[in-house]
Formats: sequence, C-alpha cells, structure tokens
Amino acid sequence: MNLIYDMPLYRPPAEADNLIIQATLGCSFNQCSFCAMYRSKQYKERPFAEVFTDIHQAAALRPDAHRVFLADGDALALPTGHLLDILRELSRSLPQLARVSCYATPANIQRKSAEDLALLQQHKLNLLYVGVESGSDLMLKKITKGATQKRMAEILTKAHASGMKVSATVILGLGGRTHSDEHIDGTIALLNSAPVTYLSTLQLYLDESIEDEFYRKFGEPFEMLDDLAILQEQEKLISGLNPPQTLIFRSNHASNALALAGNLPRDRDKLLQQLREAMAGKRPLRPQYLRGM
Repeated sequence: MNLIYDMPLYRPPAEADNLIIQATLGCSFNQCSFCAMYRSKQYKERPFAEVFTDIHQAAALRPDAHRVFLADGDALALPTGHLLDILRELSRSLPQLARVSCYATPANIQRKSAEDLALLQQHKLNLLYVGVESGSDLMLKKITKGATQKRMAEILTKAHASGMKVSATVILGLGGRTHSDEHIDGTIALLNSAPVTYLSTLQLYLDESIEDEFYRKFGEPFEMLDDLAILQEQEKLISGLNPPQTLIFRSNHASNALALAGNLPRDRDKLLQQLREAMAGKRPLRPQYLRGM
C-alpha cells in the first residue's frame, strides 16, 4: 500500500524523510513570476474524508513517524478550524508526532490572528517555510510577490511571536546584474530586523514555461548572473547578516552551485572562507547537470 499523490508534489529538502500529507492542492496565490511549481494545478481545499484517509494510510505505513509536512504550497490558507481538525487527526493517528510543517505565504500568515497561530503551534504546527525571496521592495514588486519589506518583517515577527519556527528562503540572482546590490542590501536589512530560525538560499532558475512572464513582469532587460556573481552575492549576504537571533544557514537546495552549512553569526568566517575558495577555483561547484528545482 502506497500513498497516491496529486502530482506534481514538492517539499523542502529538510522534509525528504518525513511523511507528506496533501491538505490542499496547488497555491492560492500562484502569481510569483519566478515560480512554476503549481501552475498546472487549480487551488482547492481537499475534503476531510480524503485527507483523513491519507493520514490513516500513512500511519499504517509508518506508525512511528514523528514529522509530517502538509502539502501543497498553501496549507496555511485553510481556515484555522479546518487545520486544527487535521492536526488533531495526525496526533491521534501518529503517537510519536512531534512536528508538523507547511509552506506559508505572507498573505496567509497575515490573515491568521496571533491567537490562531499560537493555537496551531500548540497542536504541533510549529514550522513554517516562508519564501522571502528578497528584502528589496523593488524586487518584491518585480516578481509579483504580493508583499513589501515592511510586511515581510511583520509576518516573520508575528510567526516567531506565536512560538513557531520560520524557515526563510532567499533567491540569489533574483535582481539580475542590474539590481544585484539592491536585492542583497534589501535582504540583509530585512533579515537583520526580523527573527527567523532557519535561512536557506536558492539560485534563480526559470522554467521555460514562465520565462516570458518573468521577463515581462521584470519590466526591463534582465541579465542572468553567472556562478561567480552568484557566489559574490552569497558572500555579501553572509558578510552583512547580523540577525536578531542565531540562525541556522543552509544552501543545500539542488539549485545551488555551492552547498554551505553553518550557524550565523558564529560560523561567518568559515562560510566566507569556503566561498572565497570556490571563487578562486579551489573548491568544486555542483555541475550544471545536477542542478534543478
């Protein structure tokens, strides 16, 4: 017996070994110009009966599972009561359950009250994956993210205050060559003002199906950065980060030219040394054929 998923199915790298339950299909926003993940799906909430059947089948397959990822891209869009019912069923079915996580858009965090978020956290939804992408207002507008730097800081702070952990992602190369400095400077400013537990970087990759949309929304000529320029952005980002709390940093996503791991600010010098070795050709980069989303 295997779980049957509505494809395509995506999950963060850290969820590779955990159970995945599709609470929703697609993404309720689905307008980010760089993202093709759910363009083939129409957003909908899955009926309780279907979700609960998946939970029971998953529990039969892995009764000792202790972590669950709620897919697709927008589980936090569900009404709080709906989510609580799913979380309670997960706890009933998986006695060792310790953590539930999901993707969360800025708008969906904003729509939840502080009390709602705290209640969800108490029922083990305690990790949100938030695509920050950039802290630059200009970049956020160009990619149709639906948020500003101020709004991003507010929702990250709100989630943290509820007791949830936040895993934020930033996309290197998002500003192209013209707006590289603005992209990284804005991102540093955001992450130095709002608490996150984890920070990951990806490299910009455009699926052929959305290239035209991305360039049109960008509104000016766009020059993709090469690996050296990407590593320079990474160097600038890590050099400038002085977060309000210690964060766990990773660049282990398959899109990255160089995998890095450490805590910031503690491991800043080590990470910068690895980057500079890579820029000098003394540390190998991931081959292009092994990269992807």
